[in-house]
Amino acid sequence: MSSTGDFPGSWRPNPASSVALFEQLRLHIIQLADNGGLPPGARLPAVRALAEKLDVAPHTVARAYKELEAAGVVATRGRNGTVVSARDERLGGLSAAAAAYAAVAKSQGASFAEAVKILAAAYDVP
Repeated sequence: MSSTGDFPGSWRPNPASSVALFEQLRLHIIQLADNGGLPPGARLPAVRALAEKLDVAPHTVARAYKELEAAGVVATRGRNGTVVSARDERLGGLSAAAAAYAAVAKSQGASFAEAVKILAAAYDVP
């Protein structure tokens, strides 16, 4: 397991953006995981440590980590921390897109069944 001592580097979320802070962090980590900036096995900072570094609430980081874990981008190993998961290259972008779709569907009040129905209809479109 490698450490990411320089993460997040100079990157900071933009508080003036219409995109929620947790979503900015989530997308940034996905981008780094996809382009190799955060290789599989890289350990992410603890929630509180990263929140302090980014000057955001711990809940912001925790939510980003939770959604990343649900999408398979990271794995949380209790006291051993959160690490970047190895992902099949072909499905890496699809996992990120699915997480983004799920977030939008939830934010608009769609049920899981409704979201799946909409996705199925879109998938069948030639």
